[in-house]
Amino acid sequence: MRVGCESSQRVHPSYCEFGLNSQRFSLEIREERLTFDSCHTSRVCFRTVAVLSSEVIDSRCESLLKSLAGPNAVLRGDQREAVLALVQQRRRVLVVQRTGWGKSAVYFLAAKLLRENGGGPTILISPLLALMRDQLAAAARMGLLAETINSSNVEEWTAIQQQIANNEVDLLAISPERLNNPAFVRDVLPDLARRSGMVVIDEAHCISQWGHDFRPDYLRIRDALQRIDPNTPVLATTATATNWVIDDVAAQLGTEPLTLRGTLDRPSLALSVVEPATPSERLAWLAQNLPSMTGSGIVYCLTQAAAVQTSQWLTRQGIISAPYSGATEASERVRLERALRDNEVKVLCATSALGMGFDKPDLGFVINLGAPSSVTSYYQMVGRAGRALDHAEAVLLPGVEDQRIWSWFEQVSFPPRALAESVVSLLERADEPMSEAKIEAHVDIKRTRLQGLLKVLDVEGAVSRAQAGWTRTANEWTYNEQRYDRVRRAREEDQQLILDYKDSKSCRMAFLRRSLDDPDLTTGWKCERCDICADRGFTPPPAELIAAADELTREVDVVLPARKMWPPGVNGGGSKIKAERAAADGRALCEGGGLGWAAVVGELLEKAHPVASPELVSAIGRALKRWEWPDGRPTWITTIPSVRRPGVVSGVAIELGRQAHLPVLGAFRRTREARPQIEMGNSAHASANVVGAFELKIPTSELPAGSVLVMDDTWVSGWTMTVVADLLRAAGVGSVYPFVLQKG
Repeated sequence: MRVGCESSQRVHPSYCEFGLNSQRFSLEIREERLTFDSCHTSRVCFRTVAVLSSEVIDSRCESLLKSLAGPNAVLRGDQREAVLALVQQRRRVLVVQRTGWGKSAVYFLAAKLLRENGGGPTILISPLLALMRDQLAAAARMGLLAETINSSNVEEWTAIQQQIANNEVDLLAISPERLNNPAFVRDVLPDLARRSGMVVIDEAHCISQWGHDFRPDYLRIRDALQRIDPNTPVLATTATATNWVIDDVAAQLGTEPLTLRGTLDRPSLALSVVEPATPSERLAWLAQNLPSMTGSGIVYCLTQAAAVQTSQWLTRQGIISAPYSGATEASERVRLERALRDNEVKVLCATSALGMGFDKPDLGFVINLGAPSSVTSYYQMVGRAGRALDHAEAVLLPGVEDQRIWSWFEQVSFPPRALAESVVSLLERADEPMSEAKIEAHVDIKRTRLQGLLKVLDVEGAVSRAQAGWTRTANEWTYNEQRYDRVRRAREEDQQLILDYKDSKSCRMAFLRRSLDDPDLTTGWKCERCDICADRGFTPPPAELIAAADELTREVDVVLPARKMWPPGVNGGGSKIKAERAAADGRALCEGGGLGWAAVVGELLEKAHPVASPELVSAIGRALKRWEWPDGRPTWITTIPSVRRPGVVSGVAIELGRQAHLPVLGAFRRTREARPQIEMGNSAHASANVVGAFELKIPTSELPAGSVLVMDDTWVSGWTMTVVADLLRAAGVGSVYPFVLQKG
């Protein structure tokens, strides 16, 4: 369906005078002739547009801004220019200004002025729920009736849609993903496109494929802009955009926008880099230095596991803390955001889920426990701090595991050519729409990765989503290898920049400004406040604090829940795993990307050392001693033969058996080659990959009695342990206890 403005012609200008605050102003009254086409009708309508004078806009903005930001708020020059361009000239505007500058004030002021003068509702496209919550609260302070339609308020959608139909909503905040929701596109978007007074694209760098946080659904905005009246003003805002990202965003807006760009310097931020040698030293550093930092703040972690473990450590040290990640329930996120704003917690240990747009002007510090993969992303994170303070700390504590974590995220960001072509080919052959579950049964891809791939294919025009599932379109499509290669190279350059920042011996703020193409940076400029310019540092943690961090993070029991059901098509297809053939819940020494032993184990697995350190083996022994064996302790140990790391697990098992006085037997051999489970995408293919890949090489009569500890290097899906447990239990072995070096 196509809904949009086919033509727009301004006619019948006239003028009148009116009074405001004892002053006389001239107001242009303009009538616009609009022709709209839909799939059923073509019609002409007229609307009256009031074009406010600059004097009126200035006076009204001054009053509105004080209600939004306080009695001392003053309109910036570029804010005024942006509002004038939107309200008077109905232009498309791109505002690139640092965090805390007041970009949101521009669209609230413009939305209010347009609405007061007969304009339709503003559509605000925003990437994160946390950001939407802030925006709706700010809009209310200015007297705008703002609503949102997103995944967290499904029960309110009907009422909000009726409010929109009644022209009662001044501002509607939606995510870009909403533009691909069939019901929204069918029932809400056509009317919004016809009546919209302004469109705002917040965090507009997400439009650009070169941006650090590119989201495929943002590309739908380009199509949505073609549906609206070309005289409808459009505002795109971002805090971080290099020159080529700005050019790309401008191209996505569909016209040459007015670009207002300012300095990226943040005079309140004191940047530092501290490089403790081990994860435990980093935790100890936090416990040593956070209490003396101003107010409350954020400790950013690269993984959910690290966020949880860091929060546990800080809480034990008497620092009020909580974890925050994509796994945190929506209601709990709201509570934690409020607790941070109200200084009820000292610190949130968060992933990037607490990111763009989170607004706490007096946030006293941002600490990065591990480096993000780009300078752009790092600037976004530290930009949360010190907006209304004279001094705020921004400290980077990089880790040796950072690049390994970047690599993992990079693998799931870009769909391999073979997977993309398989999905397109499958849908092309299908007689009816296919659900994601049906696609998974045919293509080895994880659900979250499949969803991301389908989004990309959708915006590229290769597939489309209907109520019943996904279908292949009639459009020609080829995998854009060149584009993906360019993006990969760009992101590799981003990663190198953050490594260069870590090792830099010159002004850190100048480094960030130069990397982000700050137009106001002059040669030789220095911030005079970072650890390089001011030659300052932090108190190193004492040995006993490091030892305490060691004890906590290295003595954490990571539970591995046993599989309960066979997936469709495997061992009976969708049937429950019988209790007498199932594995027990297992344990892992650490979580990949976590703290504790994660760095040591990660290096061991990466280099495939045949013999682990005695310290690591002793840690495994302590983990086994903490294990409360539900069916009695194991009486022997066996290992799963590894193709990639043949000596690692067997070497650990032999030494462990020697210390625990347990026999170590090689009970299994491979019957066929199987791909590493890390390469498998979903349960259907991961289980099929290992079913029939192993057999017992020890006669049943010679298997030791009692329970067994089965050791492997990693736990990816749990299916390898499930399959070998089935073989052992069928042979009469007691409980099967899985143990791996690393989960994930």
